[in-house]
Amino acid sequence: MRLQVDIDAASGFCAGVIRAISTAEDYLRSCSRPSSGAPAPVLYSLGAIVHNDEELSRLSALGLKRIDTLAEALPADRPAASPGEADIPVLIRAHGEPPQTYREAAAYGIRLIDCTCPVVIRLQKSIRDAWQRLEPVQGTLLIFGKKGHAEVLGLLGQTDGKALVVESLEQLEQLLDRPSGQGHAPALDMDRDVEIFSQTTKSPVEYRELCVLLEKRMKKGRLIVHDTICRQVSSRHKSLSDFAISHDIVIFASGKSSSNGKVLFDLCRSRNPRTHSIGSSAQLEKAWFTDGDRVGVCGATSTPKWLLEDIKEHILSL
Repeated sequence: MRLQVDIDAASGFCAGVIRAISTAEDYLRSCSRPSSGAPAPVLYSLGAIVHNDEELSRLSALGLKRIDTLAEALPADRPAASPGEADIPVLIRAHGEPPQTYREAAAYGIRLIDCTCPVVIRLQKSIRDAWQRLEPVQGTLLIFGKKGHAEVLGLLGQTDGKALVVESLEQLEQLLDRPSGQGHAPALDMDRDVEIFSQTTKSPVEYRELCVLLEKRMKKGRLIVHDTICRQVSSRHKSLSDFAISHDIVIFASGKSSSNGKVLFDLCRSRNPRTHSIGSSAQLEKAWFTDGDRVGVCGATSTPKWLLEDIKEHILSL
């Protein structure tokens, strides 16, 4: 079978993920022991450093250990520590964390290696500032994002969990049409001020649709729309659309838990019906391809370049 395979030049880790992974690698490399009998270095990561199983396996082999709570990093015989008693390194990934995490780390004596993406740090500050404006006037702070996503949890923490999160235009419509006082989340009061922010990796098109709906439904309140989608992410939507259209078939590589991966895969498939999502080269199927196909290989901002190269090699060997 004759196939031409191209890798999307813009695919691969975003700057925030590159920084976090490089920091983890540098730390583990600096702690490596020359003696073969010495224990391997360990660095804890609070949550998955990247939403890609293949990359997580590679980093795990180097000594990166995922934990879901800070307490998991403490020695088994000491459930808690006073500040300064422990020197346990825990990496904060690019998604960021709520303020409570930093307070817990100080209480446990844990040393944080903070790799929160600078874009996320600015967003967290903007949300804190907006909440200080809105709370006194009983306004609403809206976040367009995936509920339960690490970045969104960190953003919610800036408002003590009082912001409202919507995942889609349909959810916003339901929220706008829901009357207050039915035991549900509070309805949006369009007579009061509303400020809306987006998770950094969401679709710019979907975000605009939400903002247009809010503008139409505003009454006496004032609406402030914040442009908070990462520039690196937003610019990929146009280039990835062109990439998908210019190929006969698209192979999109992403981890199952990647929010950005789902958004970008749906975008590719809307432009090219012959788009297939895989997590690794082992999931490729020969039946997908036709002799003479021009194949495009691309991925999410959490997909490593080495994985895209591996997928290309496996396609060429079909």
